[in-house]
Amino acid sequence: MLGAIVGDIAGSPYENQPVITEDFPFLTASSTFTDDTVLTLAVAESILIALDYRVLFREFFRLYPDRGYGDSFKLWAISGSDEPYGSFGNGSAMRVSPVGFAFDDLETVLDEATKTALVTHDHPEGIRGAQATAAAVFLARLSRNKEEIKNYIETSFSYNLDEPIASVRKWYSFDTTCQGTVPYAIRAFLESKDYISAVRKAVSLGGDADTLACIAGGIAHAYYRHIPRSIVDEALRKLDDRLCSVVERFCSEFSIDI
Repeated sequence: MLGAIVGDIAGSPYENQPVITEDFPFLTASSTFTDDTVLTLAVAESILIALDYRVLFREFFRLYPDRGYGDSFKLWAISGSDEPYGSFGNGSAMRVSPVGFAFDDLETVLDEATKTALVTHDHPEGIRGAQATAAAVFLARLSRNKEEIKNYIETSFSYNLDEPIASVRKWYSFDTTCQGTVPYAIRAFLESKDYISAVRKAVSLGGDADTLACIAGGIAHAYYRHIPRSIVDEALRKLDDRLCSVVERFCSEFSIDI
C-alpha cells in the first residue's frame, strides 16, 4: 500500500509530461499525491474501520477534491447515487493494493477486490483489473517467485505479460483503461530488480505515469519489502496529517514496515 502511494507521487510529474526513459528525477518539488493515493487510502481506511467503500470514497473525495479524478468518478461522487457507472478505467486497479495486504487467502482477496471495484467500476474489465492487481500484491507478499506470479495472472486473467518493457515502450501511448494499464504495470514489476526500478520502468512507458507507477509500486513493495528510507520520508512529507494517519495505522495493523 505504501509502495502504491510512493509510486503515485513519483509518477505524478510525468503524467502530462511523459518521459520515455528510466533515467529521470525520482521525487521532485513538483511531485505530489493524486487521486490514486487518495482512493488507495480510502480503501485502506474502509478496511481498518469496516465501513462501506462508497462512503469513504465520497468522504475522501470531499476532503481532497482537486487531485485529478476522472470526470465520471467526480459526477458519481457528487451525485449521491449508489449506482456504479460501468467503468473499465484503471481507477479500480490503482486503489486496490491495500486488499492484497489485509487479507490472508486468495479467494478472499479476489472477492474483496471485486467489492472495491463494483462501487464504481462494474464493467468486467474494471473488475478484472482490480482482481489481477490485488492478486499480484497478495502473491508477492507471500514471497511467491515472479514466474509463479506471472503464470497465475496470465492463466487467471488472460493478460499477456510476455512483452518486455523496452519493446512496449516503442508503441505504448496514454491509456487509462484497466486492460491498457494493468498488464504493463505488472510487467514493469516482473522485470524489476528492486522497488525503485519497478517504478522507473512503469513511468518510462510514457503513459498514465502516476497510475502505472502506483500499481507497479504496490506490487513491488509487497515483493521486495523495502523502499529506501529517504524516499519514504520524502513522499510522506507530501501528505497531510489525515493521510499520514491512515498510512501509519494501516501499516501498523498489517505489520508493514514503513
